[in-house]
Amino acid sequence: MFTTVQDLGRWHFQSRGVPVSGALDWYSHRVANALVGNDRSMAGLEITLMGPHLRFEQSATVAVSGAFFRLTLNDVDVEMNCAIDVEPGGILKFGERVQGARAYLAVAGGIDVPPVLGSRATHALTRMGGYHGRALKTGDVVPLASVPATARAGIRTVAGSSLSFRPVDDAAILRVIVVDETRFTQMASNRFLVSPQSDRMGYRLEGGPIQDRPQGSLISIAVPTGAIQLPPSGQPILLMNDHATTGGYAIAATVITADVPLAGQLAPGESVVFEACSMDTADAELRRMEAALGA
Repeated sequence: MFTTVQDLGRWHFQSRGVPVSGALDWYSHRVANALVGNDRSMAGLEITLMGPHLRFEQSATVAVSGAFFRLTLNDVDVEMNCAIDVEPGGILKFGERVQGARAYLAVAGGIDVPPVLGSRATHALTRMGGYHGRALKTGDVVPLASVPATARAGIRTVAGSSLSFRPVDDAAILRVIVVDETRFTQMASNRFLVSPQSDRMGYRLEGGPIQDRPQGSLISIAVPTGAIQLPPSGQPILLMNDHATTGGYAIAATVITADVPLAGQLAPGESVVFEACSMDTADAELRRMEAALGA
């Protein structure tokens, strides 16, 4: 449906209006890379909602993490969250999606598309980076980097290789740092649905509109990934990796970095609730995730 080349993003250019992009679920992207012995920043595939069929023209070692799909290699079931050796001509198929929205496929050595501003991440709106700046389509031939024979020695298991979805009453919990106490208090009493009008730039959230909402736009300010904006409609927007670097809507709260990967696993129609947390908790949770990755 929407498979793109992604790495950990295009940093240090936000002051020039360039979005960071990169894997929405950075944790699963790093897990997949670790499983095949790659550096954390190497490019892989981000696979959204419906996966592709991939034919390998050369031998490769791959791993898939993130959203749970039924995977087959040459029509034989294979597991996620482990290294898989593929021979030339092997066909890896993504079948039924069980949970989550995005899976990440890493190949030992990484995907060898040209870097743009230091990153191979795809920003489809501006056709920047990735595979010709767009999502993959049938017939595309994606180049793989060559891998030294010794590289496979780096393959390992990863502690905590699956995200905890932390559901409550069938809704995902996203922890936030509160920016506007009054407006967030109204948000915290609501459950929101991820709208079909959602993409890598941001999720439109449907639910009881926030009554204390700004009228019109404000002076634009820099906005981070995870910021929850309140437009005049009162229906919040959760900014994701491809968002513009500035915005003119009020911000009620910002999702903590440790929970951004979980936000990246939400699909249209799924529910989400927001829970305030402290900066100390946000720091501790990020440290815990880094420790699980062996960082």
